[in-house]
Amino acid sequence: QVQLVESGGGLVQPGGSLRLSCKASGFTFSNHAMNWYRQAPGKERELVAVIASGGISTNYADSVKGRFTISRDNAKNTVYLQMNSLKPEDTAVYFCVAERTFGRGPYWGQGTQVTVSS
Repeated sequence: QVQLVESGGGLVQPGGSLRLSCKASGFTFSNHAMNWYRQAPGKERELVAVIASGGISTNYADSVKGRFTISRDNAKNTVYLQMNSLKPEDTAVYFCVAERTFGRGPYWGQGTQVTVSS
């Protein structure tokens, strides 16, 4: 059974930091590029960050570049999103997604809420 379980969300003040984790199971994690998406109420879903299957190549939305860092540990089947200098506009539900690879996927997690507010 494929599972992606996000954790680490919560309430943080502007300027603060959070680290999201996404633990994968039920598929060959190391074969898949991984993404973090977010969706705020009333807004379109946004691709925030991407990391290649080997973890070398990454890419970011302009809105988070320089503040967020995506990383992965293939030995632990886990992808991370380190979020620094958080702003109220970062408030959203954050989802991790395993991209479609070799005919399998994409796979979505259930999401974790991040709220940035004073």
